[in-house]
Amino acid sequence: MLRCERFPMRAGSIVPDRTYHPANREFDKGKLMLARLLQCQQRLIDACARLRWLGPLAMRVCFGYFWLETGWAKLHNLDGAIARFVDWGVPWPAFNAPLSAGVEFVGGALLMLGLFTRFTSLAMAFNMVVAIATVVIKNVMGLDEFVELDEFLYILIFFWLFLAGPGKVSIDYWIARRFGLRNAD
Repeated sequence: MLRCERFPMRAGSIVPDRTYHPANREFDKGKLMLARLLQCQQRLIDACARLRWLGPLAMRVCFGYFWLETGWAKLHNLDGAIARFVDWGVPWPAFNAPLSAGVEFVGGALLMLGLFTRFTSLAMAFNMVVAIATVVIKNVMGLDEFVELDEFLYILIFFWLFLAGPGKVSIDYWIARRFGLRNAD
């Protein structure tokens, strides 16, 4: 005997209504599950949009600190940095080692603050291009090894910072808003 709640009958019929058949309910459950998944995805997208400022801030602060620290270490052991530049065959090591260390230190501080972010990214990327061209490229045998270089990854991060800008939590953003400049974000 069929139970009414599982197989409802059409009025005046002895055949169960197929639209309420358990097999059809599974299909409806699949639609419902997909709809709920899409709703969750939309909520996640909305939350990410509200936190859009966090990505550039985290990247700038962490990556800037990394460069601030390496620049500080080179500046406090300038003789060692110059000796490494001599070993690597970098031209004018007595000039280029302090210059590179200064760019890293000041650039790291500026990135952390979000001040002159795009210009700083260009200067730091140029520093990495010089490092690749004068030191690292000698040991690279192919494209696979090239894209695995730390310096190449750093260039990509600087490229992203150059294109994306510093984000809303930065001095650059505050200056742009203060003076009514376009593209403050």
